Amino acid sequence: MIQGSIVALVTPMFDNGDVDQDSLKNLVEFHIAEGTDALVAMGTTGESATLNEHEHMSVVGSIVEYVAGRIPVIAGTGANSTTEAIGLTKAAKAIGADACLLVTPYYNKPTQEGLYLHYKAIAEAVDIPQILYNVPGRTACDMLPETVGRLAKIKNIVGVKEATGELERVKIIRDLCSDEFAIYTGDDASSCEFCLLGGNGTITVSGNVAPKLVHEMIAAAMQGKRGLAMQIDEKLVGLHQQLFIQSNPIPVKWAVAEMGLMKSGIRLPLTWLTDDCFTEVRSAMQQAGVL
Repeated sequence: MIQGSIVALVTPMFDNGDVDQDSLKNLVEFHIAEGTDALVAMGTTGESATLNEHEHMSVVGSIVEYVAGRIPVIAGTGANSTTEAIGLTKAAKAIGADACLLVTPYYNKPTQEGLYLHYKAIAEAVDIPQILYNVPGRTACDMLPETVGRLAKIKNIVGVKEATGELERVKIIRDLCSDEFAIYTGDDASSCEFCLLGGNGTITVSGNVAPKLVHEMIAAAMQGKRGLAMQIDEKLVGLHQQLFIQSNPIPVKWAVAEMGLMKSGIRLPLTWLTDDCFTEVRSAMQQAGVL
């Protein structure tokens, strides 16, 4: 089971939106040195929505190459078309990803049965560990714990990223699934408590900026060390808030660039962080000790 601080990696770009491979390689080395437990390539934070399929798989392949087996690489392969999701998942397996993260179909708002059949079809089509991803705030589709419980019985479905921020879902999902089924949070603000309640880790945005602290906080929480985990998390509270002052990944890309780890590139329709937000994000970075 993949556990701990799993960073939803930003995709560094030049001003014209082209992927900056040198910065991508440097980011991978930075995260390995700082203790990040695994990386998500081409998730929401990686701007998967604005890269075409060739670019998408090129970035995943580059991260797999740069990591070279040192930590797991999870490829974002979700889509609102089941056929497309199967194709992306097959491509990620061929490239060498360790697992795939599949967001619920967005915009077309499937029923719970539709979600079940969607994920079942992908799991039966591609023999690679697959993590469900529930983020109704972005998709307008909430995969209920009961549906997760049904899906957990299917071969290849190994976990869920639960990004509602509803902490009561940890116990509900755990009661419906085996102990071998991984439950990750996708909500940085509640990640400490989520893991204290028995979660297996976080798929984190804040970890792009303060990977060492997030790794240490999550490790302490998973070990039940409440005092230590909360003490570390106090340094991260600002990041958990201010990295969402505008739509993710706008603030986090600005922060990573501010650290000198990449250039100021982002793809439309997303735009670079506006200067009225600089002070708040910079203050959060200082609180975390990264500036």
